[in-house]
Amino acid sequence: MPVLTRLIPSPVVVDIRPGALDDLACVLADERISQSGKLAVAVSGGSGARLRQRLEPTLPGATWYEVGGGTIDDAVRLASDIKAGRFDAVVGLGGGKIIDCAKFAAARVGLPLVAVATNLAHDGLCSPVATLDNDAGRGSYGVPNPIAVVIDLNVIREAPVRFVRSGIGDAISNISAVADWELANRVKGEKIDGLAAAMARQAGEAVLRHPGGVGDDNFLQVLAEALVLTGIAMSVSGDSRPSSGACHEINHAFDLLYPKRAAAHGEQCGLGAAFAMYLRGAHEESAYMAEVLRRHGLPVLPEEIGFTVDEFVRAVEFAPQTRPGRYTILEHLDLKTHQIKDTYADYVKAIGS
Repeated sequence: MPVLTRLIPSPVVVDIRPGALDDLACVLADERISQSGKLAVAVSGGSGARLRQRLEPTLPGATWYEVGGGTIDDAVRLASDIKAGRFDAVVGLGGGKIIDCAKFAAARVGLPLVAVATNLAHDGLCSPVATLDNDAGRGSYGVPNPIAVVIDLNVIREAPVRFVRSGIGDAISNISAVADWELANRVKGEKIDGLAAAMARQAGEAVLRHPGGVGDDNFLQVLAEALVLTGIAMSVSGDSRPSSGACHEINHAFDLLYPKRAAAHGEQCGLGAAFAMYLRGAHEESAYMAEVLRRHGLPVLPEEIGFTVDEFVRAVEFAPQTRPGRYTILEHLDLKTHQIKDTYADYVKAIGS
């Protein structure tokens, strides 16, 4: 009988614990990612500069590159700078913008990428996608998965708490995204990857059901693991389907319609997920999701992030246009303006104030 299997693109190292950053050089050498220590390290001018002072003595063979922002131009410039040297790997040390720039640059020059996250704001730290600003707004670029992910929980605790909360919203939104994927499978016959769906859903459920909070190391460990698993789930499926449904369409609508007022990615995704769960008739699940988001200090109503009801209704109505070809509960119901407004009023009553 033949043995059927598949290779899953995933990091060879996932090191999530307090103090992980102090062992970065040893981990990279032990795993033969960089035995020579010749690394191109991309950092920001803020928190990255402070971490550079701490890490520079332990990485004597590294060359440090300061990245100005999260644009495609920044990433291309970084790639050009790195190409001039001889390195074993690229290290992205910082938040999402720095890591995405480093991902793109590493892919462009053909080097492995080590993602060292300084916050847990979203699930992009281990995904096969680099999200970068461009002249048209924002684009998503396919890149290889990081070869290693290092998350020092001591560093995470030093980041603004809003970043951790944003990651909670992004992780929990997996549950709504997978429900949308299953809907597309039932109605449209869209192929669903059961392994990717299981990984993403369980990552979301682990965060949703955990009794701890942002000041709890055990909770931060679970959140970090959930975000890494979500990135791997996207690699397994080959797209963002395991973590992006109506929740992310609503998020993208906020970003496009109100670019100067948009809230954090995970804040908008969490709100979008709670509302999308209500739309699909999962009222108890929606209320519980809203309760957990509130417990973590996340918004569940548009007013809590500075939007009126009419602006939220407009965002929900516009949301399907942000991802043409993606089938979610929004495309399925195809609600008109007054229907969205009426459903939102019911949602508010259901989740309480």
